[in-house]
Amino acid sequence: MTDDRAFDEATGALRAELLAHCYHMLGSATDAEDVLQDVYLRAWRSFARFEGRSSVRTWMYTIATNTCLSALEGRSRRPLPTGLGAPASDPREPVIANADIAWLQPLPDGALGDPAAHVTARESIGLAMVAAMQDLPPRQRAVLIMRDVLAFSAAETADMLTMSVAAANSALARARATVGDRTPRQGRRVAELTERDRRVWDRFCHAFARHDIPGVVEVLAADAIWEMPPYPEWYTGAENIGVLSLTQCPAAAAGDLKMIATAANGQPAAAMYLRDGDVWRPFQFDVLTIVDGRIDHVGAFFEPELFRMAGLPEVI
Repeated sequence: MTDDRAFDEATGALRAELLAHCYHMLGSATDAEDVLQDVYLRAWRSFARFEGRSSVRTWMYTIATNTCLSALEGRSRRPLPTGLGAPASDPREPVIANADIAWLQPLPDGALGDPAAHVTARESIGLAMVAAMQDLPPRQRAVLIMRDVLAFSAAETADMLTMSVAAANSALARARATVGDRTPRQGRRVAELTERDRRVWDRFCHAFARHDIPGVVEVLAADAIWEMPPYPEWYTGAENIGVLSLTQCPAAAAGDLKMIATAANGQPAAAMYLRDGDVWRPFQFDVLTIVDGRIDHVGAFFEPELFRMAGLPEVI
């Protein structure tokens, strides 16, 4: 019979980093939450048989990784619009959502608990890297994360995945080659932002709140990219993004949007609320990549669940 208190004491502190791990494997914050429940149920059922031949952390990561691999069976990769291979779109053309694609999601830092800084710094992977890893077969993805993110040894990784050390090393080499070829520039983490970066983040939020489209354009890099699943279109160039914001966003005047600065994948983010009568409701969750004092990429997501996971209000 499982001692619930002993189980909680042994595994409770691992929950945040295991959520991050499941997210990195699955590319979906909401799926990661669901799978993590299964991970803890499996661990609880087998805790009485845990013999301590590895650390509890290694044991839990073994369960989590293999539960994620099972969840990924038969599933297609989770892309961002730029990963579909289509050219950039005309911002004047209407956008049409494609709900048939299982899109990549960000992981709000707030989902990792309070305080989350130590987990975010050690475990969080930027949105671009998570997107690049979606092109890897699941077991290669697992090896890459376990070796390069979690710093498990080749022998530990092989044991956890029931494969030889040679096979684990080969999978790691292939994964590194694939991801290295496809990862775009990484922006600064929130903890690494300069004062200039923070001003750009603040100006982005205030410009949208004031419906100041030229102000939005001003903080974007000249070749910035904007993508917003579930819409498969994507856009490049600060001026084009300005046109998109002016013609496609339902906000029409100052005050139609309220913005809350937040974080996801360790990166600066902005939660956008849209006026609905006398209140503002979750509309768009923007993850920002800031490079050289300009916003280089915006991933805009429309799932209200991301606001909940970030610990943000349902209505303001």
